[in-house]
Order: sequence, then C-alpha cells, then structure tokens
Amino acid sequence: MDFSTRTSTIHLRPVGPQHNSPLSTIIHKHQHPQFKLERMHQMEFESDLARSSEYKSFRSTVPLKQIVVDSEALKVWKLYDAGPRGVRCPLVCLPPVCGTADSFFKQILPLTAHGYRVISVEYPVYWTVPEWCEGFRHLLDLLEIDRAHILGASLGGFLAQKFAEVTFNCPRVASLILCNSFIDTKIFNYADSSSVFWMLPATLLKKMIIGRFPRKLMDSQIAESIDFMVERLERLSQCELASRLTLNCSSDYVQPQKIQVQVTILDVFDESALSQTVKEEMYKCYPTARLAHLKTGGNFPFLARAEEVNIYIQVHLRAHEGSHLSASDSGTPVDR
Repeated sequence: MDFSTRTSTIHLRPVGPQHNSPLSTIIHKHQHPQFKLERMHQMEFESDLARSSEYKSFRSTVPLKQIVVDSEALKVWKLYDAGPRGVRCPLVCLPPVCGTADSFFKQILPLTAHGYRVISVEYPVYWTVPEWCEGFRHLLDLLEIDRAHILGASLGGFLAQKFAEVTFNCPRVASLILCNSFIDTKIFNYADSSSVFWMLPATLLKKMIIGRFPRKLMDSQIAESIDFMVERLERLSQCELASRLTLNCSSDYVQPQKIQVQVTILDVFDESALSQTVKEEMYKCYPTARLAHLKTGGNFPFLARAEEVNIYIQVHLRAHEGSHLSASDSGTPVDR
C-alpha cells in the first residue's frame, strides 16, 4: 500500500450547495464508481450513524472518561468503560488511525448487554511505539486491569501486537482480535518521510488517510461507516494525526514468535485499505489463529457489519469464560 499513489488520484474539492448531504447520500444520488470524497469540515451535516438512535443511546448511557497517565498531565487517554467493573480482564478496543473512542459504539452496548466489560480508548499523542506501549501499560495499571483481551483495528491492531510483544516476559495481553490489521509498516512505503509528518498541515494529513478509502460504488452500510469515521477524523488535531501516521508508517514490525496468546484474525473479502498480500502475510505469521472472514465490510467492518463482528468477538471471548481471563461476569449486573 503506497499512500502517495492513492493521494495523487483523489482530489478534494469544496462542497457546493447541491452537495450538502453525507457521503452515503452522494454515492446513491450520483451512482458513479469514481466519486470524489469531499472535505467533511465544509459539509454542514451529521452522519447517519451519529444521528442514529443507537448512537444517541450509547452517548446518553456511557460517559466519556479522561485519565491522565503521566506526572506532567500531558498524556490524557479518553475512554468509554462499560460493563461489570469487577471484571479484571476486559475487552479493550483500539481504533484505527482516524478513529476516536466512540468508534466502537456498536460493540460496547451489545456486548455489555451480554455481561462483558468493554473499554474503548482514544490515546493521546505518542511519537514512538515504545512510548505508546508504556502509556498503555500505565493506563491498564490505573484501571486496575491485570490483563486485557484487545480488539485492534488497522493501526490499533498493530499497536496491540506490539504491546503483546513488549510485555512478553510479563504478559498483559490475554488474547488478540486483529481487524484489517498488519504486521509490518513497510507496506505503506513511507518510512523515509514519516519523520516529517509532524510539520505537515492537517489538511494534507487528512488527505493521506482519506486516499486509502475505496473509490467505487458501495452499499449504504459501508458508505455510512465511512461517513462516520471521516467525521471522527475531522475532530482530530494536526498533532494527533501526525503522531498516529508516524506510528503507522515509521519502520517497525511485529515479532510474532513472542506473541503466545489466542489470536483471531478478522478481515474482509471486499475492497479495503490492505492488499491480499498483506492479509496472507498475517495468516502466515499466525498459523494457529482463528480466521473470521466477512464477505463484505470495507475498512470499518466493526461499524458496517457490526452484528457479524460481534458474533465473532463473542465466539473468541467464550473460550475464556469461567477462567481468570474471562471478560464477563454473569453474576454481576451490567454496570455502566
């Protein structure tokens, strides 16, 4: 995957009066596979998912928390923590580059209704993977979490693997669910220039991310998932975007031999930001992993195909029920 190739073919343009509806509406209105993604900050609308009763119920039920993990109060993690507080090995969700803590709202309420504790996080600015891993370890300590099952999407999946790797001698990861993720950042062909991301304007950084999205006709659920995630992207600062892209593209790779936990690889068969070669490399690195394939789902199947994804998550977590690594506590009422 080469960001430069993608961004050269996507031209962002101001939205005229006739284009004041979300991306999904634009797709269905024009029915053209080579649509142009618009600059969301110039579109005065709220995405369909953000207007949905499910999202509103989530926001009114689960409070957003902020937790400081450093003595200078510079590293503030944002998170939603739902489910039985007595669970010491919850499911922790890590978003992709453009994601925020609410990106997994379609997992939080359904899974907590089944007795699981689910935490979805949004991390502060970190410029290196070791710094991020240290910050995440402090967060788990402050939340009094012994070990965690981690659902990571794209960059979130890569960081989850690196955290499992660096805590190999003192395990903090119970299992991994890797959604459209990767094991080596070289696939983005940006290692040489990632050191200058910190000085690029936010508009260019956003264009790099948007350029990875498919540019053809898609079903409404996938289009709505893109609407929602681009909306999240617009809320991120230049520093947040630059640091995430630096983590995503700086030369680094996972050492799978150090990851001795249950792994489920969740990916899609339709067009996404990752090539089939990247997916096959994941399969080779985790030969004993459970494969959870979705026929369609795009870049964000946890939104576009939430019901199927949630079933796979429950199947994955069920293997640990009744043990000290259980992510649920059926004897404790769901506490949000």
